[in-house]
Amino acid sequence: MLELRNIGLSLNGESGEAKEILRNINLTLEEGKLYGITGPNGGGKTSIAKVIMGIFSATQGQVLFNGEDITNLSITERARKGLAYAFQNPPRFKGIQVEEVMRIAKPGIDEMSIRGYLRDVGLCPEDYLARDLGANLSGGETKRLEVAQVLAKESQLTIFDEPEAGVDLWTIQKLINLIVTRHRGGANRTAVIISHNEQFLPVCDELVLVADGEIQEQGPTNAIWPLIRDDIICDCQIRNQCGGGFYEVQPS
Repeated sequence: MLELRNIGLSLNGESGEAKEILRNINLTLEEGKLYGITGPNGGGKTSIAKVIMGIFSATQGQVLFNGEDITNLSITERARKGLAYAFQNPPRFKGIQVEEVMRIAKPGIDEMSIRGYLRDVGLCPEDYLARDLGANLSGGETKRLEVAQVLAKESQLTIFDEPEAGVDLWTIQKLINLIVTRHRGGANRTAVIISHNEQFLPVCDELVLVADGEIQEQGPTNAIWPLIRDDIICDCQIRNQCGGGFYEVQPS
């Protein structure tokens, strides 16, 4: 479905000098699978996702989607091709209601479907349909609403950037079940989850460990997760980055 070929990325720092962010990134994502991308803060995992979506433009290499070179396509063009991105910190827009933003996400959607997506992410339709998307929503509510939007789009490839950020433990488990149900084994459905969370990572089909701008390890979760959990391959000190370490959760 999606392939990154020898991706490199450099961005200008505060001094104006180019700083290398990613190097030699080669990654293939297949349909019907859940991929977890993890690693230390600043290691490059979110940068990979932003290159896929076109938020960052790769300075070298190619991005292929369904066999088509989309390296030079804009974010909007990639979205039309079937890519979607749920941000770690979703933007807020005052003066627009929840129902309106759901209709923007999926033109032609009916109210019953909107209500269903809101319930899926733990938001009561009666309480939220007419709510303003601005300051009236908490960070966790805004996060859940964005997940509802990207699910409504039914994109071929959906990237969830730290979906656990700002939500409670009950909601995390609900989101895990929702993402797994919608993407695992489905035709034209793939999910990428960027996370440190010990609940999200073990349910993925494959894990990609990114540190120092490179892919350090990748493979089936049942092979990679124990190494991450037990800190065997982590010179990057993932435990410290996650604020206390991973729990003993066995992959499914």
